[in-house]
Amino acid sequence: MILNFKTILFFSLIIFGYYFFIQEYENLNIKDIKITKNKKNVEINTEEENKNENIELKIFNNNKKNIKEASKEAVFYKITEIEVKQGQTFSSILNNYNFLDRKIFEINTELSKFFDLRKLKVNQKIIFYEDINNEVKKIEIVVDLDTILEISLNKEVKIKKTKLRKISFEESKEFVILNSLYSDGIKNNLSPDILIKLIKLFSFDLDFQRDIKVNTLVSVSYGVSEIVKNNKIEYNDINYALISINGKKLEYFKFLTDDGYTDYFNRDGKNVKKSILKTPLDGARISSNFGMRKHPISGYNKMHKGVDFAAPTGTPIYAGGNGIVEFIGNNGGYGKYIRIRHNNEYKTAYAHLSRYEKGISKGVRVNQGETIGYVGSTGNSTGPHLHYEILYQNKHINPLKLKLPSGKILTGKELQRFKNEYKKIYANHLNLLYE
Repeated sequence: MILNFKTILFFSLIIFGYYFFIQEYENLNIKDIKITKNKKNVEINTEEENKNENIELKIFNNNKKNIKEASKEAVFYKITEIEVKQGQTFSSILNNYNFLDRKIFEINTELSKFFDLRKLKVNQKIIFYEDINNEVKKIEIVVDLDTILEISLNKEVKIKKTKLRKISFEESKEFVILNSLYSDGIKNNLSPDILIKLIKLFSFDLDFQRDIKVNTLVSVSYGVSEIVKNNKIEYNDINYALISINGKKLEYFKFLTDDGYTDYFNRDGKNVKKSILKTPLDGARISSNFGMRKHPISGYNKMHKGVDFAAPTGTPIYAGGNGIVEFIGNNGGYGKYIRIRHNNEYKTAYAHLSRYEKGISKGVRVNQGETIGYVGSTGNSTGPHLHYEILYQNKHINPLKLKLPSGKILTGKELQRFKNEYKKIYANHLNLLYE
């Protein structure tokens, strides 16, 4: 059978039509599969985002909770910081907060196990924490730079002694004097505490009014302690000090001697300090000299065995030299009295004190220039002053006419140990200056 052209064309169209139909159908299935897969991915991503959002919301809500709690903590207490004034006692301070007498007794009894309340100092900080009913719930006493006593006052009195973490390091400074040691030191970011120590250290060799000239070089290294909690700074001992005037160098190194004293020596091992101070306090005037005089209270002529220095009550009194406290306490007409034995021949005595420095007691070793007490008017006294005596072989001598014996000179193994140490101190000073 012969097929004509029309019949062949008809069948061809049918075959091609079927082929394109199958192809398009398969393409549609592939797209659907891709769309479905993408949809699943979108759903997965959406779930992850929701999960992340939930986490973020949770964190945010927790933060809100923490912020609220912190706010509550912050406003829960009214915090008052006071400084102890002259004549105040801890009990009198508590009375200002309406404590009952039995509560004050309870607090003082517990506190005395940790702290001697008689040693509460003027300007010492005490912090009170009051609740919304103005009831004191906690008291903090700042004992010193890094020690706090926490007194909890809930059902019973509880005391906790907290030692704050301290970081210790060294600093070095160097500058040229254009006006004065103090003013130029301040301009070069040197602490007033260190400047005062510098002045005391060089006071045996220099008259700071006359000897210091323009372009005098000052170089110093010293210890520093920083309290982490409150960033408070404490300046410790000078380790190295140099003052160079027209090329003439005065240079001193800190050194702990074999007999337990911290002192300062030059490179040759000679002590910077003389053994006895003529005037053991700052800013005082002589109100009565050594020798015979008419006693201001008895009216009789009597030997005055020391020198009187008039000064305000509370003025610090310094140890006249390195030594051991031989006597401390009330001594008749001398009132509050300290006597220091410096060696087998010399002693110094200090009378009419208002109070003793914390930690000073019989048998304690003291360094020259260390505060031992404070000017007062105890005993037979007409006003605040220091009565100062120097005894040589147990006989009183005039402090103002004393020919000062030279200070200690290191020898032998002690000198060799000093030389090893001063080289380390100097190298560390240079490293800090130029690092």
